[in-house]
Amino acid sequence: MWNPCLTCGACCAYFRASFYWSEADPNAGGLTPPELTTKLTPHHAVMRGTEQQPPRCIALHGKIGESVKCVIHPLRPSPCREFQASWIDGVHNERCDRARAAHGLPPLEPPTPL
Repeated sequence: MWNPCLTCGACCAYFRASFYWSEADPNAGGLTPPELTTKLTPHHAVMRGTEQQPPRCIALHGKIGESVKCVIHPLRPSPCREFQASWIDGVHNERCDRARAAHGLPPLEPPTPL
């Protein structure tokens, strides 16, 4: 099945990816590489690059809207794992549409029935 995220990446360059600090602490069982994060609050970390304007996650490689890759995909933090492109599993995601629009990309269309 085609994955629209492989040619998009807009969410990684639109939203702040913040999460509980332990996700980037190997001593607490965290998987996200701590060197790619920074402290946001006493209890939260953020993916580097997403805490600034304009945001762009340090782990996003490639050109938005053409070909992108998360270089830590299996180790990405919870907000990244939980974010779904529009129409994945049949559910519309307005946040996906908003991120795409900010980068001049049209909203994803629902799949056409066979």
